Amino acid sequence: MQANHTSIRYFIIKGISDDPELQLPIFILVLLLYLFILCGNITILIACKDPRLHTPMYFFLGNLSLLDISCCTVSLHKIIITFITGDRTVTFTTCMAQMYMFGSLGCAELSILTAMSYDRYVAICKPLQYHMVMNPRTCGILASTCWIFGILQVSPHIGIISRFSCYSSIEINHFFCDIIPVIRISCEDTTFVQMLFFIEGLLTMIVTPFLLIFVSYIFIILAILRIRSTSGRLKAFYTCSSHLVVVILLYTILFNQYLTPNLSSTLESKKLFALFNTAAVPMLNPLIYSLKNKDLKRALKRIFCHENSTVT
Repeated sequence: MQANHTSIRYFIIKGISDDPELQLPIFILVLLLYLFILCGNITILIACKDPRLHTPMYFFLGNLSLLDISCCTVSLHKIIITFITGDRTVTFTTCMAQMYMFGSLGCAELSILTAMSYDRYVAICKPLQYHMVMNPRTCGILASTCWIFGILQVSPHIGIISRFSCYSSIEINHFFCDIIPVIRISCEDTTFVQMLFFIEGLLTMIVTPFLLIFVSYIFIILAILRIRSTSGRLKAFYTCSSHLVVVILLYTILFNQYLTPNLSSTLESKKLFALFNTAAVPMLNPLIYSLKNKDLKRALKRIFCHENSTVT
């Protein structure tokens, strides 16, 4: 038993597929998605610099864009590096750090989406009190709480896993170090950490934010239905539709990725859900929020026009 407990110095990342013919298409797809995510979310961050967009809605949207950039960089960079260098290894310390960063960023993103739903609730249900309730100090406290909560929430899980020294394999059946694939290759008793991950993750990362968002939207929908004019109802719903689409999509993916049984037959499908979560959702955010948002387009025009006039 003592002989099985060896010091793990590195893991091997299996990747999305073992098929050599798929490596180039996967690399091109991931690279294009990553570049689009960077360009789209950086564009949103630039637009949010405009003084006219210094509002709670765009403040939280800027935080969401920053989280999307960070999250996809943490999870997708290994696919790109592996194709360029051919090196699929990752050190034990780097693997633990990647797990921690991905988990904390994902938890912070769920919290930011919850804060955004509260912002929409105050804007539609209490419009006369909006500027008093959602003042800069309140927004700063909400955003800081979301980031700190994400940092602290995953610490117990990673702390326990980092102490594991016995593994049945050094190959991780994933394209980055995610918590479930790493737990699966450990030959130690993982019952406690799995229960901790499921119960704490279910309550603090899934159920609580989802219920808060769900309750907010119940009040929002009731308030919208009380608006007499059809144009007023459409305008009110339009301001919430982008956020609602992202929330529904993200929670659907998270449920299938983490809360379905971890059977061996579902490992490949979980990797696809993880790829969709880390690439498609951050890519959709700029599309959903910016392409149909006239305020963002006007802000970008003002910023670029101002820079061009300064240069000339």
